[in-house]
Amino acid sequence: MRVNALRLAIARPSAYLAAMPMPAPPDLASLSLAEIAALAEARRLPPVESWNPSHCGDSEMRIAADGTWFHQGSPIGRQAMVRLFSTILRREPDGGYVLVTPGEKLEIAVEDAPFVAVELKSEGEGEARRLAFRLNTGEIVVAGPSHLLRFEPRDNGPHPYLLVRKGLDALVARPLYYEFVNLALDEAGDPPGLWSEGVFFAMEPPA
Repeated sequence: MRVNALRLAIARPSAYLAAMPMPAPPDLASLSLAEIAALAEARRLPPVESWNPSHCGDSEMRIAADGTWFHQGSPIGRQAMVRLFSTILRREPDGGYVLVTPGEKLEIAVEDAPFVAVELKSEGEGEARRLAFRLNTGEIVVAGPSHLLRFEPRDNGPHPYLLVRKGLDALVARPLYYEFVNLALDEAGDPPGLWSEGVFFAMEPPA
């Protein structure tokens, strides 16, 4: 995205998508874990960490707790546009979020986590297990050393989060959390939890 292209994408999404179409997300159910891992590894994202434009502003956008993206109070209905914006999302040192290009960065409000994990695929057992998550943006993330899972205690129960990339988490949707719990109970580990990519993710923090 060049200078002012970000504002153009926000103001005229149809025209921008015609010039920069986004591929449809893969069907997780039809892929093996090896294929999923290869897709996740091959996906190249813009180098947002190296972009430091001086021009700043407000995108008038918000990501709700359920993962819905809004612009000026209205939901963004085009998922291809959401997928595009999600590739230029960055977490700032002060904890805020921005959409960034080489020419400008615009603040965006995030109520909880910027992503939501909406689908889980598990393969293998014990230490050989691998857990792949599909996000609401279509991105695929395999839990492991670079994509850690953590469980934060809340009044309404644990909230699991998956690290997508630097400073950006995905809230694991409740049905997926219950699926994770059932898999962990089947393994009858102590403490309860699951392995993925050689890392054990305990459902309870150490005492």
